[in-house]
Amino acid sequence: MDFGAREVKVVDHRQLTLQLKALFASQGLAVLSTSDHGQPYCNLVAFSSSDDLRYLVFATTRATRKFSNIGSEPRVSMLIDNRSNKVSDFHEAMAVTATGIAAEAMGPARDALLKVHLAKHPHLEDFVMSPACALMRVEVDRYYVVSRFQHVMVLKLKE
Repeated sequence: MDFGAREVKVVDHRQLTLQLKALFASQGLAVLSTSDHGQPYCNLVAFSSSDDLRYLVFATTRATRKFSNIGSEPRVSMLIDNRSNKVSDFHEAMAVTATGIAAEAMGPARDALLKVHLAKHPHLEDFVMSPACALMRVEVDRYYVVSRFQHVMVLKLKE
């Protein structure tokens, strides 16, 4: 949705954080982009986010291409949006691209993120609790937020 949009610095971090939290709470799915030997590869994943927005979380079995891709190249991006596939989306929809490093969550961090993920997706409990399933955590570097067709804001979590 950037259609030639230019990057704008974030003026109000608090307001943007509230908008991101509201968007993430309203959406269950995200598009995960990994790299397969330099070739982009996308998947729909059920996602959740930590309260401080530092992490995005999803689950996958270890036998998937996405898991293998992350093992080879942990840099990923995730797209979360609220489009309705109507013309009004050009002026009303919000799309957020998160960039960061993905890895399997382990130890106490996994336990905390698992609670957050299952609170949002209780229907996935059997899947997530399977021994073949990995709970993945994306440590977000930046959020690129596009709204009103060309309005772009960037929230940097890491320099």
